[in-house]
Amino acid sequence: MTPEREAGALPKDERPRLLFVSPRFLFPAHSGGAIRTGQILRGMKGGRFHITLVSPGSVDLERAHRDELSGMADAWEFWTAPNTEDRSRLSKARHLLDRLPLTVAADRSRAGSAVVRRALATRPSVVVIDFVHAAVLLPRKLEVPSVVFTHNCEAEIYERHATNEEKRWMRTIWRQQARKMERFERDVLQRVDGVVAVAERDAQRFAEVYGLRGVQTIPTGVELEKFTWSAPRGQRRVVFAGSMDSAANIDGVRWLLTAIWPSVIQRVDDAKLVIVGKRPPAELQRLGDAVPGVDFTGRVPDVAPYLSGADAFVIPLRVGGGTRMKAYETMAAGAPLVSTAIGVEGLGLEDGRHYLRADDPVTMADAISRLLTDDTLRQRVSVDARAFVDGHASHRAAARRFEEICIGVVRSVGDAAAASQADGARGAIARAMP
Repeated sequence: MTPEREAGALPKDERPRLLFVSPRFLFPAHSGGAIRTGQILRGMKGGRFHITLVSPGSVDLERAHRDELSGMADAWEFWTAPNTEDRSRLSKARHLLDRLPLTVAADRSRAGSAVVRRALATRPSVVVIDFVHAAVLLPRKLEVPSVVFTHNCEAEIYERHATNEEKRWMRTIWRQQARKMERFERDVLQRVDGVVAVAERDAQRFAEVYGLRGVQTIPTGVELEKFTWSAPRGQRRVVFAGSMDSAANIDGVRWLLTAIWPSVIQRVDDAKLVIVGKRPPAELQRLGDAVPGVDFTGRVPDVAPYLSGADAFVIPLRVGGGTRMKAYETMAAGAPLVSTAIGVEGLGLEDGRHYLRADDPVTMADAISRLLTDDTLRQRVSVDARAFVDGHASHRAAARRFEEICIGVVRSVGDAAAASQADGARGAIARAMP
């Protein structure tokens, strides 16, 4: 796929070069982070930068996803990373004693670091570190301008896990991980040249906790062409969608199945709950079997058909950070949204108009039941939510903003270097004067 492999057939590309380092292979894009990264890269492809994407992968993955990769980057380099899908699980006990937080230690790779070093040796104009975790693949001192693309406040996620964890021994682990992640996140964000956040509240937290200034934000975008609006169909169908190997999603679905869904069934006995997402744990499937109307789909090629015509989409998240791509996708597709405040954090939605807020089991069961039984409420929330997304969530605008930030970092680093050289020259002249 890479242009370097066919260099003789291509004209020389004079654009500045952007090196984009991701700790995940981006396809299929089931997580919010992968979706957001893909949107940014697709929006910048063919723009002001020549883009080289570096990530885990394989020859087989390149062959299977050649068109998608070509739509994101001008070149793709990879290293082989076995078993990439379950590195986020807290059960990776061998990393618990590491000095690094567990998810960062799981992303560490000698092969990945070697590929990244070779790419950096070509002296790109700027390197983008996708998720703070990817910094573990780069040398500590960078000789080129650098930007970290933060999809979350990572330490905050660990803190929220500790707050919601019922088992005492697990609370201890989450708190330990939170301290490690705060040290790692602080160190990385303070030594790069630019930080991009996906929500103003994230930028504020980085300022308050890490003393960062000048953190810039991009809007959350959605591909409106893919998620076409359709009215709820009154079939009593509720949907949750998300990667089921995510600790935050596991916690939320467990809460939904044990504390919320039984109350919904008592009120609406023919209600159906469809849980869409790869690798649902056996524990959650057992909980689903214990209550009526629950179906797990496992991995699906496309979530859009499951959103179409749904009477409610639920985001029962008690843990997380950044912004929820799934919220905007749901709103675009027309499925009325019920969510905790954390589930729509940073999106600027109005409770009772664009979604129904529910932060406890009683309120959430009531909100879901109302959407299943009130045709007028369903239709109103669906229409108002789509109108909000149309006006606030263009993925193209997010990509343009990201490109502008990268250009600004390149210029500011160049200006600072020029000023330093000028000061050095003036100093040398002054020292040489009699």
